[in-house]
Amino acid sequence: MSHTDDTEGFDLGPRRHPRRMSLTPMIDVVFLLLIFFMLASRFGMDAVLPVSGGTGGAGTEWQGPPRLLDVTPDALRLNGAEIAPEALPDALAQLMPVETMPDGGAVILRPRDEADLQRLVAVMDLLRAAGFTDLILIE
Repeated sequence: MSHTDDTEGFDLGPRRHPRRMSLTPMIDVVFLLLIFFMLASRFGMDAVLPVSGGTGGAGTEWQGPPRLLDVTPDALRLNGAEIAPEALPDALAQLMPVETMPDGGAVILRPRDEADLQRLVAVMDLLRAAGFTDLILIE
């Protein structure tokens, strides 16, 4: 017996044409994902951080003693000396020039030792609550 003799007795029926794939399930999934991302996303801004980037290259005179605040993950250093957060507004007020006191004067913030953004925002909120609105952020 040859190989062709074995398959001649089987009737496989008429040849079927391949069925066209329906795109409806894929479209349903796309719409479900669209609805999910629309509901999960947040529109708008929660808070705006007013940070001064300097005066755009214009030369200005710095008035008063330096006010450099180093922000670390676990401490604050004002002009190199460690300071408690509660004492910071009073210490900064003593360093402000008298003629700029209504505006609050400029305070330079410098994150150190990989201080995270939340820590920096907390310090900025503390300063803004104490009336220091002119904040300059440097690296």
